[in-house]
Amino acid sequence: MTFEVPATAYDDFMGRYSVPLAEAFAEFARLPDDGRALDVGSGTGALTAVLAQRFGASEVAAVEPSATFVAAMASRFPWVDVRQGHAEELPFDDHAFSATLAQLVVHFMADPLEGLREMRRVTRPGGVVAACVWDFEGGRAPQSRFFEALRSATGSADDESDRAGAGRGQLATLLEAAGCTDVVEGEVSVSRSFDGFDDWWEPYTLGVAPAGKQLAALDDETRERVREAARGLFPAGPFTVAVAAWVARGRA
Repeated sequence: MTFEVPATAYDDFMGRYSVPLAEAFAEFARLPDDGRALDVGSGTGALTAVLAQRFGASEVAAVEPSATFVAAMASRFPWVDVRQGHAEELPFDDHAFSATLAQLVVHFMADPLEGLREMRRVTRPGGVVAACVWDFEGGRAPQSRFFEALRSATGSADDESDRAGAGRGQLATLLEAAGCTDVVEGEVSVSRSFDGFDDWWEPYTLGVAPAGKQLAALDDETRERVREAARGLFPAGPFTVAVAAWVARGRA
């Protein structure tokens, strides 16, 4: 799945969560002290920035299918090897990296198992292969309250809970099936504070990801019903939203 929206729209929609998640994910992954690192499905670079700090920008590569995000990445990280491509066919040689990570992308892969096999292929023996996905199944994703409001107002919602990696144990099972060893799964939590409801709601109007696309497909009256249903899920004034992601790591 590609996200052909402006990079700034994605930043506003998901960057507020994916930036702190990247730090926690990298810590969980237990990255090696040296070598090269690959960010698979880099988006606009939340994890790429962390990897560049750990390894040095010239030792980091990124693959991303969306052309708008590739252009933004090339501008933001001029020393990173940024390429347009898909996880299922990574444009790198065997054993090219000491760590290969995928943040918030396994559930969007056309073939998650093949994507993880490719991640293992490009990782040197003994290197780290790691992935994370929001806990959609448990209702702890950033979008979960939006999906609750959407379902309340319309009777249905694609809440992403049936996607690969969205539930407990799924990422570990996929990594093992992809040929990784010493697989460990866990969860990490991050939180984001908002000035009020409008601060939380506005990014959903930008048409980003399944949530934004579902909202954009509605007529004005129905969108307003979703908005009011969502408003009822939050207190008046500032509030904080805590979310959680499943994380898993293994060895190539």
